[in-house]
Amino acid sequence: MSSSPALPTTGQAATGGAHTPHGVPGWLVALLAVASGTTVANLYYAQPLLASLRDVFHVTSATAGVLITLTQVGYVLGMLFLVPLGDRLEKRGLITALLTVTTLALVAAGLSTGFPMLLIASLISGGTSVVAQILVPFAASLAPDHARGRIVGRVMSGLLTGILLSRTLSSLVSDLAGWRVVYLGSAALMAVLAVALRFALPAHAPTTTVPYHHVLRSTLTLVRTHPALLRRGLYQAAMFGAFSAFWTTISYVLTGPGFHYSAVGVGVFALVGAAGAAIAPLAGRWADRGLARPLTGVAFGVAAVSFAVAGLGQHSVVLLALAAILVDMAVQTTLILGQHTIYRLDSRALARLNSAFIATFFLGGALGSQLGSLAYRSGGWGAVAVLGTALPLLALLYWLTEHRAAGRKPVPVSG
Repeated sequence: MSSSPALPTTGQAATGGAHTPHGVPGWLVALLAVASGTTVANLYYAQPLLASLRDVFHVTSATAGVLITLTQVGYVLGMLFLVPLGDRLEKRGLITALLTVTTLALVAAGLSTGFPMLLIASLISGGTSVVAQILVPFAASLAPDHARGRIVGRVMSGLLTGILLSRTLSSLVSDLAGWRVVYLGSAALMAVLAVALRFALPAHAPTTTVPYHHVLRSTLTLVRTHPALLRRGLYQAAMFGAFSAFWTTISYVLTGPGFHYSAVGVGVFALVGAAGAAIAPLAGRWADRGLARPLTGVAFGVAAVSFAVAGLGQHSVVLLALAAILVDMAVQTTLILGQHTIYRLDSRALARLNSAFIATFFLGGALGSQLGSLAYRSGGWGAVAVLGTALPLLALLYWLTEHRAAGRKPVPVSG
C-alpha cells in the first residue's frame, strides 16, 4: 500500500511540527475526537425523545420511528454524495460549509411547527452531519501506518462516546428546557465547531483532481475492486441494524408500564451504554496486531448473546443495561476493525472508501430502526430481541465464508 498523502507546509505548521510518538499531536487527536462525537450526536438526539415526540405531534410509535430512519437515510445520502468530496476538495473548507448547513437545519428542526417539518430538517441535518466521517479518514491520513489503528481508535472513541452520550444529554436538556432546546442548542454547538475547526485543522490538499461525477463513479469502482470493502460494509450493516433496533425501541420499554421511566430516566440508562465506548482504543490496538478477523467473529457472537440477555431481561433493568453495554461494545469493535481494514486498501482514496463503508452499514442501521419499530409494535420487546439476535448471527454465518477470499490482491483505484 502506498504511503499516506503528504500535507502542505501550512498543514505541518498548523500541527506544530507534530513531534509526537505517533506523528500526530495529542491536542489535534482530541479535537478530532470531540468534533466527531458532537457532530454525529445529531443523529441520535431524537431516540430517547420518541415517546414524547409521538405525543407532541400526535403520531403513532411506528411513525415516530420514521424520524430516526429518515435521519439515517440522510446520513447515507451524505456519505454517498458528500463524503467523497473529501478526496476532491480541500477539507477545511468542505467541513466549514457542511457544518454551516447543519446549523441551519438544526435551527429549523428546533422551530418545527409540525412533524413533516421536523422530518425534513432531520433529513438535511443527517445528511450534512457526515462531517464526522470526513474527520475520521482525515485522522487516518495523518497517522503513520504502524499507529493508524490507535489514532483512528482514539478518534472513534470520541465519535462513539458522542453517539452514546447524545441520548443522555438529549433527555436531560429536554426534561429541563423542552425538546426544541435540544436542537437549538446543538445548532449553536455546530456553529462554534465550524469556527474552531476552520482555524485549528491543518490544511489538507485534495488527493484527486478528477471531476465530481468521476469521483462518485470511482467510489463504486472501489466497491467492485476491493471485496473486503463490501464484506466489511455488510458485516457492519448487520451489526448497526441490531444496534439501531435496540436503541430505537428501548425508550418505549423504559417509559412503558414495566418501568415508567421519565425522559431523564431513559437518558441515565443510555449513559450506562456509553461504557461500551471504552472498547474503541483497545479495538484499534487489536487491529494493529493483526487480530481483525478473529475478533470480528467474537464480536458477532457477543452481539447475539447481548440480545438474548435483553430478551430474557425485559423486566429487569440490570439485564437490559448489561445487554446495552455488550451490544455497544460489540458494534464498536467491529466498526474499528472494519475501518482499520478498509483504510489499508488505498491510502489515496480514504474518503471514498469511508463513504462506501459507512453508507452501506447506515442503510443497515436505517432498516434496523424501522424493523425494530415494526417488531415492537407487532410483537413487543421479545420480537425486537429476536430481530437483534438474528442479525449478528447472519453476519457470523457470512464471516465463516471469509477465508475463501483470503490472499486476493486488490488493485488500488484512486481516480
